Amino acid sequence: MSELLTSKMFAECLNTVFELQSSSGNLPLKLIEVMDLNHSPRLEQFSLIFSGPMTPVLPQRIHALRHEKLGELNLFLVPVGPDEQGMRYEVIFNRMRRDPAKS
Repeated sequence: MSELLTSKMFAECLNTVFELQSSSGNLPLKLIEVMDLNHSPRLEQFSLIFSGPMTPVLPQRIHALRHEKLGELNLFLVPVGPDEQGMRYEVIFNRMRRDPAKS
């Protein structure tokens, strides 16, 4: 499923909550930034920044997330540190485009 997700799809979900699903309960993560990193016709790169509670700090790994519009996702989250709103996490997409003519 992640190969079908685009930065535009996430941009449409900016400032909405994704629920991280874990055995110890659900944790809300708010999508606060979507940034295109490369405009190459062959390479697609973009990043997502989520903000969550200060505790617990999630480990760097693949986490199951659920969103009302995008459904269930498995994303590799990396904690990047706290800010005024909470703990920040980053997800980076870096892949070859399927059809360079559609970029």
